[in-house]
Amino acid sequence: MITRGPLPVRRTAATLQPDPSRVLLRSFSHGDSSRVQAITARILAMPEETVATILDGVNAEFSQRHRGLDTRLLDRFLDVASECGDPAHLGDARKKLIGSYFLAEYSLESAALFNPSIVAHPDQSGLPEGSLRFVLSLRATGEGHISSITFRTGVLDAASSVHVDPPGGFLTEPRQVPNAHYEAPLFARKLTELGLDGELSRMVLAALGESFTLPGLRTAIDAILAKRRAAGGYPADDAIAKGIWLVGRSNYEVRFEPDQELSRRILFPATPSQRNGIEDARFVRFEGDDAFTYYATFTAYDGRVVMPELVETSDFLRFRFATLNGPAAQNKGMALFPRKIGGRYAMLSRQDGESVSIMYSPNVHFWNERAVLLRPEFPWECVQIGNCGSPMETSEGWLVLSHGVGPMRKYCIGAFLLDLDDPSRVIGRLAEPLLEPLASEREGYVPNVVYTCGSIIHRGVLVIPYGLADRSTAFASVPVGDVLAAIRS
Repeated sequence: MITRGPLPVRRTAATLQPDPSRVLLRSFSHGDSSRVQAITARILAMPEETVATILDGVNAEFSQRHRGLDTRLLDRFLDVASECGDPAHLGDARKKLIGSYFLAEYSLESAALFNPSIVAHPDQSGLPEGSLRFVLSLRATGEGHISSITFRTGVLDAASSVHVDPPGGFLTEPRQVPNAHYEAPLFARKLTELGLDGELSRMVLAALGESFTLPGLRTAIDAILAKRRAAGGYPADDAIAKGIWLVGRSNYEVRFEPDQELSRRILFPATPSQRNGIEDARFVRFEGDDAFTYYATFTAYDGRVVMPELVETSDFLRFRFATLNGPAAQNKGMALFPRKIGGRYAMLSRQDGESVSIMYSPNVHFWNERAVLLRPEFPWECVQIGNCGSPMETSEGWLVLSHGVGPMRKYCIGAFLLDLDDPSRVIGRLAEPLLEPLASEREGYVPNVVYTCGSIIHRGVLVIPYGLADRSTAFASVPVGDVLAAIRS
């Protein structure tokens, strides 16, 4: 039993360490067209027996590490086929070999596996009484400090002990959903929020109708641009057209195959805004009118700018990514409440870099106003405070875990309580950390940090998965009644 302030917080034995053997097969670029042509020319000049020998070696070394390797090799060949002259005369073996020179393994979590969030799994069948199956999302960081979302599954038993399933192999990215449809009114509102409305945008949307696909958007943009250029052109058109296309690219859908177990599904950066990472996803099981939807707010990072974005799914097979819009949709640390309050969505945020704010909106994609909810008050949170995941509903109020940054950039986890009907009213907050780094937890990529992106209450116990020093993940638990009593005292 480890006591922090008045609270008996128990660390569990379950710990997740980054595993460099969990690799994903990704496209590998060698540079411009001339470099690609030089490489393919060397492969085209190889004798057939050399092609066969090298390809046999590739299969022997990598077929047990990647599902459907032959298909991946051929798919990648198609990406560079135009640089091979007339590819019609090439045999499958040479095509696969060319494809292999333009692929590479990427170790998803070679640097870190941390900042988890936990939600109830959509499938609760076949469990012992009192148990709960969960989905754990984690931030996996690899080469180049690029972050992606990876998953684990497990069970909380009747005593709220944590049992994490071993992860599967054959990691895969999803396929983009072909011809996913966009709603023109929603898309138009996004353009307006970004200052991209105007004659060009109106002409593009008029050409598309009430619903359209991404290829349709590209065709409409090109056609309208060509028409306006033929009429003499307009100076701002190219920049506006680029902005319209980026908005389209940032709102997309992907789908995994049903036979891919959840721990093998990887959400890797796929758009310009995500180029350098998808960071700190805060998943929540959102209660709708007649079904549950899983939302996650996350930080998209392109190497210079951070942007809050949203992903939603009902089954962890099909994911829909969308931009968050409006003047209040900025900075990091947004976390949705698990249901509407007073007919509106509610979300916690941290726009000023140091305080917790609350926002309401009738539309989950648009956030226009915010109000500061909590400011730093205690020494352990003097630098900044923020949420550590979505609020959890209890009989006494919305329980929210927070993070605070104190001396020597030490991160601790605290908690506060909000009124159920009016969460802009703070009932109380912990004066001391609920969880802080132990001596054995201090060392890592970023020392002296404990941090979580979402916890869960099961059978009266608050279960907290948390990142250690931005390196690995551990679990702690504490009776939720003790936390509520400490907040109210």
